[in-house]
Amino acid sequence: MKTFAGFFAALFLALTPLPAAHALESSQAEISLGLVPFSSDEGLARLARSDAKVNFPVLANQFEAEYNQAFCGPASTAMVLNAVRDGAADLPRDKSRIRPDDLKYLPPGAEVATARYTQDNVIEKASKTRAQVLGEPVTINGKTTHDFGFQARQLDEMLRANGLSTRLVIVDDAKPEAEVRADLVQSLRQRGHYVIVSFQRKALSEPGGGHISPLGAYDAASDSFLMLDVNPARVDWMWVPAAALIKAMRTFDTVENRGYVLIDPQ
Repeated sequence: MKTFAGFFAALFLALTPLPAAHALESSQAEISLGLVPFSSDEGLARLARSDAKVNFPVLANQFEAEYNQAFCGPASTAMVLNAVRDGAADLPRDKSRIRPDDLKYLPPGAEVATARYTQDNVIEKASKTRAQVLGEPVTINGKTTHDFGFQARQLDEMLRANGLSTRLVIVDDAKPEAEVRADLVQSLRQRGHYVIVSFQRKALSEPGGGHISPLGAYDAASDSFLMLDVNPARVDWMWVPAAALIKAMRTFDTVENRGYVLIDPQ
């Protein structure tokens, strides 16, 4: 596992360098909140000793960065769907990014589209439209507003619409921290179970607003979770202290608090 994690971290870091100013901002957040980059020696050591990482290799192999900043929900959904249904015979083939010229020299009947879930085909089944995700005005509680991205409940609906079995948990003020931690750790210890969190970046002293990403592991010694951030151009994968992550989920988003979605095996 050390060899795999080290290789993946080195490749990931090489492909997504942070600008100098951004790196300084991130390092200050790490110091103040105890965030630890996955690619650091300490980050790799945490993964090596973790006993709650059974699905990390599968999920890391399906990693997908959001291709626009409103698509953290679809990117996380595609990752989990590809991990859960890897190798299934009925995987969709997204042809939306294939140009007519790409097909010019293919043999008749040849299929060039890869069989997998993408950010574009998972959002097609969501009740929230692509236009609404990208800012088309909507009416919520009688008020016209711009509801960018996905709220936790909207994320859960999209996961279910794509055939996954889920349990949504809103982290309101009455939800005990111990229960949240136990839920997340149990999921990370069970093969075929996954968890996606909805949180506020500012609560972690990170740049940006609301965000969604899967978790990959839990380290009991440091009481921290590995966040597989789907916007690596903004923030590296990070080990986030449990208390800080729960605080970042216990934040208000449009109509209710953020939270997490637990995904059960099919």
